[in-house]
Amino acid sequence: MSGSSTPLSSTKTLSTAPSPKPKANELEALFFNPRIPASHLIEYIASRPQTSSTIFVYDLAEQTGFGTLTKSWARSGKESAPVVDLQTRAGAGLTLVGRLSEGTSQDGVITAYTSTKGLSMMASSLSYLPEAGPTSRLVLQVPNLLFANDALSISPSLAPLATSLPILPSSLVILLSATPQEAADFAHISYQLTSHHVVHIFDHYAAAREIGHSISPLSPIPVKENSSVEGVLAHAGYSFFDYTGDSEAETVVVLLNGPLALAAKAIASRSTGFGVISVNVLRPWDEDSLRDILPKTARIIHVLDDVPTALTQGFLYPDVFGALLYHEAVSAIHGHRVTPAQTQSYVSKEDAFIRFLSKFVPASVKNVSALLPSSAKKLFLFSTPNSVLTSFSHVLEDVFLSNKGVSARLLTDHDAFSKSGGITINRMLLSPKKDVSPFLPIPVALPFEKDEVDFLGILDPSLVKSHSLVKYAKPGSVILVITSWSPAELLANLPSESLASVAQKDVHLYTFDAAGIASQLVDASNTDVVENVLVTLAFLRLYLGGAAREDLVAIVAKSAFEGVVQGTSLDAVNSAAWSGLVDIEIPAVSEEDVTSSAPQKDIEFNAVVVESDDGDSVATGAYVGTWHDAAKHILFHDAFTPSGLASEASLRPEIPDDTFLVTCVVNRRLTPLEYDRNVFHLEFDTRGTGLKYEIGEALGVHGWNDAQEVLDFCDWYGVNPNRLITIPVVAGEDNMHTRTVFQALQQQIDLFGRPPKSFYTDLAPFATSSVDKHSLLFIGSAEGSSTFKKLSEKDTVTFSDVLRMYPSAKPGIERLCELVGDIKPRHYSIASAQSVVGDRVDLLVVAVDWQAPNGSIRYGQCTRYLAGLKVGQKVTVSIKPSVMKLPPDNMQPLILAGLGTGAAPFRAFLQHRAWLLQQGQKVGPVYYYFGSRYQSAEYLYGEEIESFILDGVITRAGLAFSRDGPKKVYIQHKMLEDSEALATMIQDQKGVFYLCGPTWPVPDVYEALVNALVKYKGQDVASAGEYLEGLKEEERYVLEVY
Repeated sequence: MSGSSTPLSSTKTLSTAPSPKPKANELEALFFNPRIPASHLIEYIASRPQTSSTIFVYDLAEQTGFGTLTKSWARSGKESAPVVDLQTRAGAGLTLVGRLSEGTSQDGVITAYTSTKGLSMMASSLSYLPEAGPTSRLVLQVPNLLFANDALSISPSLAPLATSLPILPSSLVILLSATPQEAADFAHISYQLTSHHVVHIFDHYAAAREIGHSISPLSPIPVKENSSVEGVLAHAGYSFFDYTGDSEAETVVVLLNGPLALAAKAIASRSTGFGVISVNVLRPWDEDSLRDILPKTARIIHVLDDVPTALTQGFLYPDVFGALLYHEAVSAIHGHRVTPAQTQSYVSKEDAFIRFLSKFVPASVKNVSALLPSSAKKLFLFSTPNSVLTSFSHVLEDVFLSNKGVSARLLTDHDAFSKSGGITINRMLLSPKKDVSPFLPIPVALPFEKDEVDFLGILDPSLVKSHSLVKYAKPGSVILVITSWSPAELLANLPSESLASVAQKDVHLYTFDAAGIASQLVDASNTDVVENVLVTLAFLRLYLGGAAREDLVAIVAKSAFEGVVQGTSLDAVNSAAWSGLVDIEIPAVSEEDVTSSAPQKDIEFNAVVVESDDGDSVATGAYVGTWHDAAKHILFHDAFTPSGLASEASLRPEIPDDTFLVTCVVNRRLTPLEYDRNVFHLEFDTRGTGLKYEIGEALGVHGWNDAQEVLDFCDWYGVNPNRLITIPVVAGEDNMHTRTVFQALQQQIDLFGRPPKSFYTDLAPFATSSVDKHSLLFIGSAEGSSTFKKLSEKDTVTFSDVLRMYPSAKPGIERLCELVGDIKPRHYSIASAQSVVGDRVDLLVVAVDWQAPNGSIRYGQCTRYLAGLKVGQKVTVSIKPSVMKLPPDNMQPLILAGLGTGAAPFRAFLQHRAWLLQQGQKVGPVYYYFGSRYQSAEYLYGEEIESFILDGVITRAGLAFSRDGPKKVYIQHKMLEDSEALATMIQDQKGVFYLCGPTWPVPDVYEALVNALVKYKGQDVASAGEYLEGLKEEERYVLEVY
């Protein structure tokens, strides 16, 4: 959410801020407007035609939510520099170097937007930058927001600089800003340094995205050729370093300007005995300025270095050490390496940074609350991105901004992973403007911690049950839930732990049916604005506390809103809001009443969403595109290749396992055509592929969905199968690839697989029918477990079936692909030994099909694909290791027990043993047990088995065909006939027992072996069982069952 505008236009304070297609006078109004975040001002400054000749927007910048407005302004064609989109890859900076050296921007100032990670990837290329000049130079605007921990969380760490700074050209100026005003000023300064290439890194983790700061433009700086960095900064009121704290401090902490520096300076301003130096200019490094700003009393220096890992050398410590090595007063310089995870913890965990600093500085401040005005009020507002109340936080911010005596700061974050569609998190900090306090980033001042906030607004009632939100409320605070639920329904949906917490903390709990009240005031098409105004009025009543009266709330409202809202008088709206607020009576909760339930999820900031001018969001994920996207993947293959390894284009190189393209040369049915089970033998030619496999390993087959079923689905869903879609590659890596909808649904998306329970819940928000929506929510809830079990296990419904069952739930095809997920490779035991068959791999497969209760025939996705393979058809495969390994000593006896297609790996075993005998090597005995229903139909590889028996490869064969005789015979019965030999081989000859096939015979086979050891080796039942369990550790009792 950009925060630059709101859809509410019927009020004074809710009128839209500057349009994404601004006029010049509107753009000037961006300054002094507290509704505009600093990041928008940076984009405005950078994108002016008089500032930049061209803007290069890298994908990594957009993923942090920076660059969207610049692109919108460029599309409008007015008062904006042209924009070029670029992908980030190794050597990406060469485009910029080329444009400045010989290209069309040779005589222009070009600007690039990238992230700190992107800067590190282009560092080596930037070393080739030509000399900067007044009319030819590069400015990099870099939002500092690092996706850490596999993009599951976000950190404001500058760790990427640790590896890239040494190779960046020394002539590059690197500016670091922390506050919103600094961010805008440094953006302006970066274009006034006319003799330098400049990198400006600003805090996009929080400060630059905050709303509520009236930022003033920087006074004009007289630009002279060869103006020094120091001179330009000084004219703007800045210096290379800032010092905060005791003027006679003995201990000084040095760190880069950013969120941690702001926190450290706030602590130092309230403490004695130590001070903080923040680095505003990292390059050029000015040792004299550092020595000048250091207190003469300083003896001990602590340097905080951002590093990728604790084992990485930082870049700030060597600079500080070199500057102060011979300083007469300094006796010690200590380095502290801070990883991205630590940085994230220090800015998001209550008092974590204070505890860290207190280990080596004499900090008087013990908690963050001491750094805030005592009158400060803290608010959390939780909603979902598609809710009509998404704008409420900005409406409320506008109300407070209209009061000149109140400071209202708002930060909007997102949790993209804990709920389908994401959660919008709004943190608001209110305080009187007269109460001056050091600037603290909102994540530090208002962390996601227990007992933190004075007001908790839950704008989506489903979050009450799924997420642990109640814990954030202070004792005696207020919780407002926007819902149509009755008090009884709310209490029933609150987990007992949350209810106990509300009761224990004496929290005041209210509900408010904004949608229901709005529908009574205006017609259904105009309720969005009214709902937001209603919730604002309800909040004002609660905010005013005991002083609240209906007429007083009306007076406050009239200073913020017009007298008429969507054709209804504000007095009527206020009256409805006043009467609609429901105070929930909290029942007494005893310890016995608190029952264990599914754990609630925690909230975490892990995404930034920015609205574009057409309402779309810039975010990673699938999207419907055009042929241009596919062309980019072909023309710029290296940029879109997930690995640096060479890959075969037809192989699906995005799959994380090493894959091989093999050719089907044999597809032969082994069972009679009239038999009800189709067991078939496959052979694949591997020549020229490099595929190697060991005996007993499995072949992963990357199967496709049936083409006709995919086309039928596209026709029903109303999507053009030839339309292009860009989706994340398999395994959730950062890379994307573009293919047709048909290709995606046939080759990647598991459309005909079985959906998990979460799919029903995730699909529900897309249902336009109330019946469909509530049915899906019920199935996905704990109460719907029996219904889900019936659908999954009895009806065996697929993703496609669920969509047809609830036809009003039709997410866009790109969103559907993300909801369904990818087809997983199916693994089959390899039925050949490469030592024997050479460039070939064999499989033994049974086609899986069954009849659903509705009479339709279901098929196993991959076995259906394999059964339909034609000779000459290419198949993508991978190799998976297995527990089915031959023992190291060829003389060790083998006991092989396979049922049906479980004979596959043993065919490979027998082929290898036969090959060893042909080589003249001695081998141990092999007892082969095989079971199926009919010898005439399912004696799989029967001719080969008989040949192995005649050649002495198989010492004894126990063949059990359960349906051939009057009495059913299974492999365990055949094993009982050989009990003495089996006991001897297992206990005395280090024999190895293998079982492959279904799970049902495991207990009977286990009992047969136990009885053999009891009867012939003198063990009792317990010790025999323990002996077999011990063989598992030695890999001599091996089960591969399914």
